[in-house]
Amino acid sequence: MKSITVTEFSRKIRKVLDMVEYRGEEVVLVRNKHNIAKIVPGAPHLTAMEAMADLYRTLPDDAGETWESDSRISNSSEEVRDPWAS
Repeated sequence: MKSITVTEFSRKIRKVLDMVEYRGEEVVLVRNKHNIAKIVPGAPHLTAMEAMADLYRTLPDDAGETWESDSRISNSSEEVRDPWAS
């Protein structure tokens, strides 16, 4: 983790933010010899396919056996409920 002064940060903001974004480094901002902030990388970006890739591991082994037939069943007797209605 790198520590830099707020003055140095303001002069090199683009370089520091590139370090955080592209190299995954954490940076601590120091003012008057006190740590005042910590800049950390954000969560990685995932495509929908990447995010759903491990979904099968959370389901029981037999979950996929009846999925297609279950998804085709329409229960039209149930009314569509408004989730925002009080």
